[in-house]
Amino acid sequence: MVLFSRKGPSGFSACNTAEDVTLGIDGSGLTAIITGSSNGIGAETARVLAMRGVQIVMAVRNTAAGTAVKETILKETPLAKIEVLELDVSSIASVRKFAEEFKSLGLPLNILINNAGVMALPYKLSPDKVELQFATNHLGHFLLTDLLLETMKKTASQSNTDGRIVNVASEAHKLAYKEGIRFDKLNDESGYSSWGAYGQSKLANILHANELSRRLKEGGVPITANSLHPGAIVTNLWHNSSVFGGWVSKLVVSPFSKIAGKNVPQGASTTCYLALHPNNKGVSGEYFVDNNISKTTSQGKDAELAKKLWDFSMNLVS
Repeated sequence: MVLFSRKGPSGFSACNTAEDVTLGIDGSGLTAIITGSSNGIGAETARVLAMRGVQIVMAVRNTAAGTAVKETILKETPLAKIEVLELDVSSIASVRKFAEEFKSLGLPLNILINNAGVMALPYKLSPDKVELQFATNHLGHFLLTDLLLETMKKTASQSNTDGRIVNVASEAHKLAYKEGIRFDKLNDESGYSSWGAYGQSKLANILHANELSRRLKEGGVPITANSLHPGAIVTNLWHNSSVFGGWVSKLVVSPFSKIAGKNVPQGASTTCYLALHPNNKGVSGEYFVDNNISKTTSQGKDAELAKKLWDFSMNLVS
């Protein structure tokens, strides 16, 4: 648990929890989709946003686990409005089915939080024959965002409230393959690295938000898109990863030591800050760490790489 951390320009730091950064904010009238919200920081994000009055749609692979989280939230916030829908972001068919099911509910959509993910897995392909970490962490969310964008635009227009898209990325984008995105070798098992592939997928989350932000600004659309690093939190993500070695501590723990050791309420804070805080009205195409704007690698700021990834991803989902 982070005990001491200097506050940034936002007035918040690594120490703050999701409840801290949303204190006093009324989210009633807003609707949010949160992927991967049946455990960890996704579940905490759902709990806190529901506490602030936001109507929640939990997009989860395990609906029984999602329903259990929903029931727990309702015990704390009896008037909370929560829907649980099945979504496996590693599957294009599942993403398309979820989008149709959500649209059939006739709900508005103000906030989309692309949170679900896997980390440092052994080599495996998705149901669509795409490297699994890239498929789960990036591609499924890319398609989901694209399918729901018109609903978000309509909501923003009718409600006169800016929409917000939040991609949960990671400082591990710094561990991506040297070329950043391996467009020509995405499914190459011989050159596969569990951490390189994870870093690649998290870099893709950042580039997706950046290019989406550029397109939205260009079109004059009142929707923002940002990415973030939640911090090092021990959740199911770590349990599902491959065996850690000493080099992981050197590459991951040491560089990120200033933000390591967060608990789940602290880990969900930057997501909730981006989703709800008025400080971020109109802020788009930025990368946040500890509730403040931060810096990525040069690849994370590469506009041409972001455009190439957009076209590459669109071809894959098509």
